[in-house]
Amino acid sequence: MISGTTRIIAHLGYPTETFKSPLIYNPYFEKHGIDAVVVPMGCRAEDFPDFLRLVFRLSNIHGALITMPHKVTTMGLLHELSTRAQVAGACNAIRLDEHGRLIGDMFDGEGFVRGVLRKGRRVAGADVLVVGSGGVGSAIAASLAAAGVRKIAIFDANPEVMNGLIGRLRQHYPDVDVTAGSRDPEGFDIVVNATPLGMKSDDPLPIDVSRLSSATFVGEVVMKQEITPFLAAARAAGCDFQVGTDMLFEQIPAYLEFFGFPTTTADELRSVARMG
Repeated sequence: MISGTTRIIAHLGYPTETFKSPLIYNPYFEKHGIDAVVVPMGCRAEDFPDFLRLVFRLSNIHGALITMPHKVTTMGLLHELSTRAQVAGACNAIRLDEHGRLIGDMFDGEGFVRGVLRKGRRVAGADVLVVGSGGVGSAIAASLAAAGVRKIAIFDANPEVMNGLIGRLRQHYPDVDVTAGSRDPEGFDIVVNATPLGMKSDDPLPIDVSRLSSATFVGEVVMKQEITPFLAAARAAGCDFQVGTDMLFEQIPAYLEFFGFPTTTADELRSVARMG
């Protein structure tokens, strides 16, 4: 039930038809009697800076979830950004602090890391290959660095984007060995596909799977299907793996903590979600 006391979390993006978060958060809020609601708000890119300022003037606004195409633009519109957001060069959550300041963070990578840890894999001290250095790849690399990995190798078909992420990681996490990687996964404890490869049936695989060791943990960000061609190949190689939607469900407890709401587990969120 929405009332005059309900706190609004704006879900800002465009278009809104594919938004999944309201179908996860709102059943959870309802179950636990939390007087808050996530509301999809379709905002075109050219309107976003003005709209963001206006929506945070609402007296009952609590925060915002930010999705495409606004994650990068948001960076220049806030008072404070987390280290994760600065490394990622993108932001997907905003909260209003007690002084009326807008605080931004990035949770894509946090969701990925929490998922790996919950599956019993060690992250601290690990050697990691991240393929793809766009928004989600940058966020995952930032959270892996914050979790204490020993080495991160970044590979991207766009050298400029790849080198930009390498530079930001070295600046913010000087104790981590950050290098340019390749499609060869040999010798890595964790390998992440953070590219869109796998969205289409005829996409090439993001790495040379013939070089995968069965001891390597493999992570995927593509959510179009649970077992992508990349994960199927990793499974055939004997690897443990994480599916794309795990990142989505695992990051929501971190969002809830950020917004000051009671937190939960990914398992409970999956049980209450109304995603069909």
